[in-house]
Amino acid sequence: MSLKRFLKRHLATVLLFLLALAAAILFILPTVLTISNSFMAESEINANYGAMIESASQDKKTYISEELNLKFIPDMVSFSQYTSVLFRSPDYLLKFWNSVILVVPITVFQILLAAVTAYGFSRYRGRVREIIFFAYIILMLMPYQVTLVPNYLVSDFLGILGTRWAIILPGIFSPFSVYLLTKVMRRIPKAYYEAARLDGAGEIQIFLTICLPLCRSAMLSVGLLVFIDYWNMVEQPLILLNNEDDYPLSVFLSQINTGDVGLAFAVAVVYMIPALLLFLYGEEYLVEGITYSGGVKG
Repeated sequence: MSLKRFLKRHLATVLLFLLALAAAILFILPTVLTISNSFMAESEINANYGAMIESASQDKKTYISEELNLKFIPDMVSFSQYTSVLFRSPDYLLKFWNSVILVVPITVFQILLAAVTAYGFSRYRGRVREIIFFAYIILMLMPYQVTLVPNYLVSDFLGILGTRWAIILPGIFSPFSVYLLTKVMRRIPKAYYEAARLDGAGEIQIFLTICLPLCRSAMLSVGLLVFIDYWNMVEQPLILLNNEDDYPLSVFLSQINTGDVGLAFAVAVVYMIPALLLFLYGEEYLVEGITYSGGVKG
């Protein structure tokens, strides 16, 4: 087959591939630039981005006449930024563990609670349950900024305002996971439940041995989305926490001085590692959870 005939037959496929490739390169460039610049020395960073740093330090919106030098390969690899982050500046690691302390309990307990709640919504139908589920949908569609004031007032009433519980408790009871897992569990064929009933299984056994294994991929994919969402949170800590020592790294990144741009690159790389590792590990589960329909693959 000649090249001309091949391109004519597969022109649409080739164009879509090139478009997807260009979009992928465009989206991955900032990440690659951050990682490569984290290995540059402070002097090289100042030489490449000095005009931008000076403009930002003046806190004015001014036109940068000098050309910025975006470099993806450092002239000399330096680990000084990582040495400062990991050993000389314990504040960065403290904020990192603050993020872990906040996000891990939210992710784990939100998924566990959502699985139990979604099982109830999927197994038992009724007018009251449909109204409650509709209320879950309304709450999920609301942006977090709308519910931030009620969360603030409730946390103040409970006496947990200014503590980590003011962020963890609303996160655990978020309706996002309940909605998604309910939709997945409702696609499980009823024949599975009836067969388990005939074998003498109770509701707890059905939930543990039938429902959870079939929804494993969906739970892992939802957990990945929840982790990334709360790993990048900014508004909740700023509003609900009083002590800056409890702020997560997502808030602390925006407070790094312009004179520490090199540290900002290194801290950003450290901050991306958990999300990247989880995505690389759970990519298969994420895709399978989206395309999986309650035990029956489409």
